[in-house]
Amino acid sequence: MNLLLVDDEAPALAKLRRFLADDAEVRVVAEAADGAAALAFVQAQPEAVDAVLLDIQMPGRSGLEIAAALPAHVLVAFSTAYDEYAVQAFELNAVDYLLKPFTRERLAACVARLRERLAPPERAQQRQRLTTALHALQPVADHWLVADRGEMRRVPLADIECVNAADNYIELHAATATWLDRTTLAAFLAHPAARRFVRVHRSCAVQPARVLALEPLGSGDAQLRLASGRTIRLSRRYRDEWLAALKR
Repeated sequence: MNLLLVDDEAPALAKLRRFLADDAEVRVVAEAADGAAALAFVQAQPEAVDAVLLDIQMPGRSGLEIAAALPAHVLVAFSTAYDEYAVQAFELNAVDYLLKPFTRERLAACVARLRERLAPPERAQQRQRLTTALHALQPVADHWLVADRGEMRRVPLADIECVNAADNYIELHAATATWLDRTTLAAFLAHPAARRFVRVHRSCAVQPARVLALEPLGSGDAQLRLASGRTIRLSRRYRDEWLAALKR
């Protein structure tokens, strides 16, 4: 995958370059410090770029404006310190939305999404059939099988704090790592291997054993503080389900 990196901060570009260095399937074809330079590069060499990892707040034209001007075949993932642009980003068909500071594992999950979107339809369908079959065969056990860099990896479920929905994927978050798997949150929770997880809002399930505290937020909402320090909102809709799970 040919990737263009765009960020007006040199340390941010250096971090991206460092995190991507070990991925043999990613080739950083260029870097740009502003949107105008990025757009000029893509317009001059449209076939040289498969995807752009794009900051949003930059001098001159914003990343959102640049994304709207890119050719249709170029995929976009945003990398930003601001979460208020997420809705606009996905309206522009962004593949992912990385919030800074992100981990090496979170960037790898973003790259995996880009790579999956670029895969030929036949290959993507074949991979989906294989993943579905593996999940169906997966015994009631203490691990979950995920595809990681072309290999199947056994992820210990005891290490997973929470599972987030991400379109047709789920993100399995441990304290120090994140794995991406092509299945839905509903399908994950329906599997016997995931019986230890409880849904806490529409797009997230949490493992109660990894929760340290329940902190009220007002108006009936609350947040869960996990062992890693991560906080997850507990919506009123799922509060009774959560409290019932604690009594089991």
